[in-house]
Amino acid sequence: MQIATWNINSLAVRLPQVLAWLAANPVDALALQELKLTDDKFPHDAFELAGYHSVCFGQKTYNGVALITRQPVQDTVRNIAGFEDDQARVIGATLPLPGGALRLINGYFVNGQAPGTDKFAYKMRWLTALHDWLREELKVHPCLVLAGDFNIVPEDQDSCDPAGLKGTILHTDEERMHFQNLLALGLNDSFRLFEQPQNTFSWWDYRMLAFQKNRGLRIDHILVSDALKGLARACSVDRAPRKNKQPSDHAPVVLTLEMPPS
Repeated sequence: MQIATWNINSLAVRLPQVLAWLAANPVDALALQELKLTDDKFPHDAFELAGYHSVCFGQKTYNGVALITRQPVQDTVRNIAGFEDDQARVIGATLPLPGGALRLINGYFVNGQAPGTDKFAYKMRWLTALHDWLREELKVHPCLVLAGDFNIVPEDQDSCDPAGLKGTILHTDEERMHFQNLLALGLNDSFRLFEQPQNTFSWWDYRMLAFQKNRGLRIDHILVSDALKGLARACSVDRAPRKNKQPSDHAPVVLTLEMPPS
């Protein structure tokens, strides 16, 4: 079983790229972020023609998340329970499997702008609410995957310039503490379960030839619960779509799980 996450940075612009990627990489589930369109504009028919089901949670111009899955999902939720938010950032659902069920949560985490700003304070509140909600979700769904654009660089090795960017947005101690708090719930960074090439990133600025120079950040993550950790077989970043004409500034991250037979 394969689960992928990809911040597509406008689905209206890059739907052909997503469909082409799915044709070449027929994953079982794809978590998309930054749809930048409302639910009535979501291309369900295009995904259905490609052999996929889809659920979405969008808004005009900004944010927006979706789950694209081979099998229809159940018990879909939108945004963080108990946290008032007018931004479309979270969608979760249950994927029925032969041996049980897997809970897949897709998040477009708050960017936060800069430490000391109102947007950074919102990010801190949002991350606290996410943590508390996931703690309850894990009680009900021990087989859980949290995927998405986290807008957090977990460690220095995940940044092209850890010294120069120290303390800046995505690199702050506060953000990294929240990432560690998620791991403390019994979640695991699937990318770091395996040997990885140095300087592997998932996002590169459009400016200053950042992709060509590999000056990027690893901010797109797939966390797996302890119940799934032993089933993980691989996790990698697919750089190929970043070479497309008019690409997203993010690349897909793909997790392979070996699920037990029924």
